[in-house]
Amino acid sequence: QVQLVESGGGSVQAGGSLRLSCAASGYTYSTNCMGWFRQAPGKEREGVAAMYTGGGSTYYADSVKGRFTISQDNAKNTVYLQMNSLKPEDTAMYYCAAGAATEAVIATIDLSEYNYWGQGIQVTVSS
Repeated sequence: QVQLVESGGGSVQAGGSLRLSCAASGYTYSTNCMGWFRQAPGKEREGVAAMYTGGGSTYYADSVKGRFTISQDNAKNTVYLQMNSLKPEDTAMYYCAAGAATEAVIATIDLSEYNYWGQGIQVTVSS
């Protein structure tokens, strides 16, 4: 089992920044990818960013490309999502997730490939 705990959410005005953290514990060696997903009220959960933790490759949804950055600190078993130039449409519950897949699949940021999920953390961006 892998346990994931998110932190760092909150409220910010449009144009501001937040950094989300996801601390992983347990059998993390069984996974090779980490992803961030979000779900706004009344909408489906969508992929935001993903990382192939074995090689460091990163992938982003078009809606956040150039504004969000996913990174990892292997020593701390933690993955981050730096979110800059936030927009009201970024308001959602954000989830980190871990899984195992080929790099081609990881690039699709498909939530069905992720087995382990955090509890989620709220991000609210006001205009």
